[in-house]
Amino acid sequence: MSTVPALFRHLVDDAAMFPPGDLPLTEAVAAHRVHRQSAYADLVGSFVCTDEDLMKVAAEAARTGPGPLEVMVVITGGAGGIEPAVRYGDRSTHIEVKAVEVRLRNEDDLSRNALRVVRACDDCLDEENAFVEVGLDGAWERALDVVADAGYAAKLRTGGLDASLFPTEGQVAAFITACLDREVAFKCTAGLHNAVRHTASDTGFEHHGFLNVLLATRASLDGASLDEVAAVLASRDGDALAARAGELTEDQAAGTRRWFTSFGSCSIEEPRHDLTTLRLLETV
Repeated sequence: MSTVPALFRHLVDDAAMFPPGDLPLTEAVAAHRVHRQSAYADLVGSFVCTDEDLMKVAAEAARTGPGPLEVMVVITGGAGGIEPAVRYGDRSTHIEVKAVEVRLRNEDDLSRNALRVVRACDDCLDEENAFVEVGLDGAWERALDVVADAGYAAKLRTGGLDASLFPTEGQVAAFITACLDREVAFKCTAGLHNAVRHTASDTGFEHHGFLNVLLATRASLDGASLDEVAAVLASRDGDALAARAGELTEDQAAGTRRWFTSFGSCSIEEPRHDLTTLRLLETV
């Protein structure tokens, strides 16, 4: 039986190769293998890499073994890069492509860009999923409509190496609500490796907390208003958030995770440390 509660199972996708972690590929793959064999393995999701690194990741997966590596592939070249990555995954016995992640780049015509992406996905995805990063500028809700109609998932960037990349709690609340209104699952990426909202001491950036996002998703599912959802995202009271999470039933936890599927983090240890500190995960 898993020691990881349902609310956190396979929540943290391993993006160790991405900033600010920037772990070398060989070290990142080896570390992921260790995580997936650990007592907290059920906290860890897929390994995240770019399509440019996919062949090297497969070679390293073959060397480190055993078994194929589950990967999420960040497509760097737009819709045209989706099929080559998926087809390579189909041929390889060393990796299993679980999903592709694609950013919409043309903010002047997001919905048409989204349509190109979903058509490319329709042409080559079988069991794999697609997470479309619609952004929060321009007509992003119309682009989300396209993603919803196609049955794919969305992706939200919650931080980065510049303060401008961190959306406000109101923007995140609007995104969560828009996804749930359209029955679109979503994942998050960047800046979300700690459980609770905080101000980073080194940069002064306002970081969202993944526990806040989980509970904000639950609140929205339970009928909370946009302002109420934003208030959950703004909370810095870790003990109160932990207590609220601990009160969720298995069904509520599963319902939350049906929609907020995972987040990418360059660190597995930081989310694990925060959850153990908050007594939401057993110390191992």
